[in-house]
Amino acid sequence: MAQRSSPPFRGDHVGSLLRPPSLLAARAEHEAGRLSAEDLRAAEDSAIREAVRMQESVGLQSATDGEFRRASWHMDFIYRLGGISRAEGRLAVSFRNERGSIEFTPAALRVDGRIELAEPIFAEDFKALQSMVTNAVPKLTIPSPSMVHYRGGRAAIDPAVYPDMEEFWADLTAAYAKEVEALGALGCTYLQFDDTSLAYLNDPAQRAYIAEQGGDPEHQHETYIRNINAALSRKPAGMHVTTHMCRGNFRSSWAAEGGYDFVAEALFNELEVDGFFLEYDDARSGGFEPLRFVPKGKLVVLGLVTTKRGQLERKEDLLRRIDEAARFVPLDQLCLSPQCGFSSTLEGNLLTYEEEVAKLRLVVETAREVWG
Repeated sequence: MAQRSSPPFRGDHVGSLLRPPSLLAARAEHEAGRLSAEDLRAAEDSAIREAVRMQESVGLQSATDGEFRRASWHMDFIYRLGGISRAEGRLAVSFRNERGSIEFTPAALRVDGRIELAEPIFAEDFKALQSMVTNAVPKLTIPSPSMVHYRGGRAAIDPAVYPDMEEFWADLTAAYAKEVEALGALGCTYLQFDDTSLAYLNDPAQRAYIAEQGGDPEHQHETYIRNINAALSRKPAGMHVTTHMCRGNFRSSWAAEGGYDFVAEALFNELEVDGFFLEYDDARSGGFEPLRFVPKGKLVVLGLVTTKRGQLERKEDLLRRIDEAARFVPLDQLCLSPQCGFSSTLEGNLLTYEEEVAKLRLVVETAREVWG
């Protein structure tokens, strides 16, 4: 069984990487008004070059910019869509870890105008990444359109602008379709939609939250799947699209729990992507049984290596779990990765750079042992 020549790869990764201290310092200097935007960009370029070299040196076939130019995996993108602005106040999201709970307070959003795409988002960032890779495929990660809706729901959308939610979805997916088409024109062949909602909705507590918002917890994942497909309607030939689903990733903590059972049948059979990056690093994620719904031709990237702790997994444990997953979907449709990014926000998870590199190297080495 051979390694894959197109994404997703047998040994792959989600996207974000720990920010170097020098880059965090440069960002702080810029926010304080002591470093120009041009100098910050130069610091980002330097850090990204090092990150690309690291990814290629451990044997990864894809390389990202580590999301080094962002503070957040999703909001830096969403706020650049026309019609969306920062709302007054902040959200309060409870995250949990082995030691207790912490609160994440991101800025809220408000849809107060017609959603549109004035210009491609992250285009210059992707072109910079393209120029830095030598043998890896440059991979770009952006938030799924679901993420514009999930946290605030209908209440975050001005009814004077969108009295009909179908109009909201039509404008949002049209903007995304333009973005996907523009990225394809730049030569992007590996695009990932990051989507926590499709994993969150497996958690009864999250479905209760949707009901409190006035949403439809039993069918919201179907709405999201349908609109993600619309966003991909103009995907150019040669572009491979994956989606990554996790249950929250903030400073080594999570927000939701539960296996993929609730969304699995619709998700795997109806979402028109090439591969699914699935979080499977501990019992929170449930078992592999939902993988029985994965149809032929779709790839599942097993997120067996945690980014939430620095302790390195044992290769024999990874091999055993890959064998377990292969009872429900053929081995040839499986790949391996960490369960999430290492730094979904600029704060990053609680592990060291050396531990991050060791985990990525372990993914590559294990994938070679399994798939050749």
